[in-house]
Amino acid sequence: MSNSGSDGKPVVRASRFPLPLGKVGGANASVGGGVAREVLMPQRHLREAALDAARQLAPSGLGLDSAKVRQRMVLRLRRDGLHDERVLEALSRVPRHEFVDSALAIQAYEDTSLPIGHEQTISKPSVVGRMIAMLFGGQSASQRGHLGRTLEIGTGCGYQAAVLALLSQSLVSIERLKPLHDKARSNLAPLHLPQVRLIYGDGRLGAPGAAPFDSIVAAAGGDDIPGAWLEQLAPGGRLIAPMAAPGGRGQVLVRVDHLLENGRSRFVRTEHEAVLFVPLKSGVM
Repeated sequence: MSNSGSDGKPVVRASRFPLPLGKVGGANASVGGGVAREVLMPQRHLREAALDAARQLAPSGLGLDSAKVRQRMVLRLRRDGLHDERVLEALSRVPRHEFVDSALAIQAYEDTSLPIGHEQTISKPSVVGRMIAMLFGGQSASQRGHLGRTLEIGTGCGYQAAVLALLSQSLVSIERLKPLHDKARSNLAPLHLPQVRLIYGDGRLGAPGAAPFDSIVAAAGGDDIPGAWLEQLAPGGRLIAPMAAPGGRGQVLVRVDHLLENGRSRFVRTEHEAVLFVPLKSGVM
């Protein structure tokens, strides 16, 4: 539209709407190839939030399959008091995120227990490390520098079995729940650990056909140590298991050493810190 100016010549006024395409970017935009300001994006904060979440999933841009992520876990465990370098090295080699549900993988390298189904859990890395380090204090393990023939009661998802396998001459692991036994077999297969033998059976009975064992560790707690475990513990061997605390006040870690003195066997029991494990049950399901 136009009006006449004071000199009688028409004055052309620009229409306020619509704007020419070249001016969409603002006052500094130019037409014909000039550099325009960035177009505003109302969804930018959503995109940046997604990027932040991705960075948290993979610290410093590293994937969960990175050895550096596991090393960070190991550094925290060392700082918190786990000092057996053999155990720390084994923990740094086992991909814990492969043993938990994919929805929980982001928490795999935190020091926390996680559900694995069937009312069972995968123990905290610090608890796994603590129990295995205690096994190394046994007479046989101290002399050999490894755990020798090891029996694990309660395979669960297979994570602790993987760590134990790296530190043992051989490992027999028993699980009473068939779905977990199958899950552990599937989880362990990619690691190619020929020294591991998985058994579907009643853990309270141990594995008499493969006994005696230099090291025995249980991932479930009962009222007392089953007699079969003691019978299958070799002289010089050590057993670590959660058991009911005196007076029924929760659970404590119990250490049993099988000592051979002057040709006679004796078992020495020591109680340690409070723990919380799933109940030890008989039979199979």
